[in-house]
Amino acid sequence: MAALPEDRIPVIVGAGEIVDRPKDIAQGKEPLALLEEALRRAEADSGAKLLGEIDSLDVVNFLSWRYRDPEQLLAKRLGIAPGHCYYGPVGGESPIRYLHEAAQRIARGECSVAAVCGAEAQSSATKAERSGVTLPWTPFAHDVPEPKRGAAFQKPLAVKLGVFRPITVYPLYETATSAHWGQTPREALAESGALWSTYARVASDNPNSWLKKRFAPDEITTPSPDNRLIAWPYTKLMVANPTVNMGAALLLTSLAKARGAGISEDRLIYPLGGAFAEEPRDYLLRDQFCESHPQNAVLKAAMDLAGGDGRHFDAIELYSCFPCVPKMARRTLGLGPDVEPTVTGGLTFFGAPLNTYMTHAACAMVRRLRNGARLGLLYGQGGFVTKHHALIVSRNPPREALSQDTSVQAEADRNKRAVPEFVTEAKGNGKVEAFTVIFRGNGEVEHGVAMLRTEADARTLARIPAQDGATLAHLMTMDRTPVGSVGTIAMAEDGVPEWRVG
Repeated sequence: MAALPEDRIPVIVGAGEIVDRPKDIAQGKEPLALLEEALRRAEADSGAKLLGEIDSLDVVNFLSWRYRDPEQLLAKRLGIAPGHCYYGPVGGESPIRYLHEAAQRIARGECSVAAVCGAEAQSSATKAERSGVTLPWTPFAHDVPEPKRGAAFQKPLAVKLGVFRPITVYPLYETATSAHWGQTPREALAESGALWSTYARVASDNPNSWLKKRFAPDEITTPSPDNRLIAWPYTKLMVANPTVNMGAALLLTSLAKARGAGISEDRLIYPLGGAFAEEPRDYLLRDQFCESHPQNAVLKAAMDLAGGDGRHFDAIELYSCFPCVPKMARRTLGLGPDVEPTVTGGLTFFGAPLNTYMTHAACAMVRRLRNGARLGLLYGQGGFVTKHHALIVSRNPPREALSQDTSVQAEADRNKRAVPEFVTEAKGNGKVEAFTVIFRGNGEVEHGVAMLRTEADARTLARIPAQDGATLAHLMTMDRTPVGSVGTIAMAEDGVPEWRVG
């Protein structure tokens, strides 16, 4: 096979991170400052002067502050005018997509130096708001529309019942998948605790983590005053922690550019390829909640690139906003419950700078590969198990050109079954498809929510009132899954379906 031209082989040459813990809130760095510092650290990591030559710049969407055209503001700070300058939409998978697309851009010969970066300053922003402190940052752009998030795509009944935010939607996948796998709730919780304990251990050894503390599985899964239940079965220590100040950046060049700049060969990490696919934004338009067809298609494509076996990866980052996501992913990859699913530490313990966690994960993966690992998998996910993107990176050069066709949407859609009709009014028997119980900040139940199939096999959502202790106990039993159980649906006075057993 003819050698690939070096000016068409993309390589990651620099990775930079910053964690900001100001003693004085007013001294906290704004997202733009974090982005700039992360890029300068990435340049220093590469050992070459590259920032002035960036001709492709991708900035991950941030939510802690609002700017008009932040990508242009950042470019101005750096004194550059890249031909590709992009600030994208909300999505936890987006850093992996931007890395992949930057690599493809280099492979097409459209640029020779690319940057991907993201930052959040939610900790400082929240503390300042609570304390009444005016931050000396770039003025907040009130005239810029708020980014569209998952809630904007959901049905009115889902919004009314509170199942339109990540913390209340992911438990639906948790309860449906564990039942599908034949687990009791107790067994599912034990798996989550052990997995999250592994994330915590890795985070404790990562100098860039927000929370550097190890937790035993039972500490994670057992409710306590400091670890309250948020949405059954998830406690505070089982969900993403966005109250952080962090920035991360990666620099990519062509192999020819890297060698011309004198960058050492042992610093070079090669993107080998990847895949992406997605679900409908409205999660109630999905055929089932036992698995994700796009996730399966993306991870199977990644395995195919790695020789058809998930065990060929010796470094893995499985997105970890909530336990159900890596639990689903590791099964698709054919990996056991003892898998080490992260090189970073996870969104609970490392921290969840919202959309840009996977930028930090990519930085951590670069370090892991430079320190001896051979083949790494970066799997990012966004929305409500909605958008999926995987990228394979390696210490070794590619044997073939980076593919430009990476969608596996057709494969995901091929496996999709009929989607049940969604109804907002129902009566008679209803069978549980998935469920959660939402808790207030004081630990009291707000209400339960059951996703049901009606006698006509339509889908609906139903409330379980806080005063219906028998039905709530039925849902939260630990020794048998309530998924598949049948109860009675009736319409409440406010027009919302309610469900009860007995």
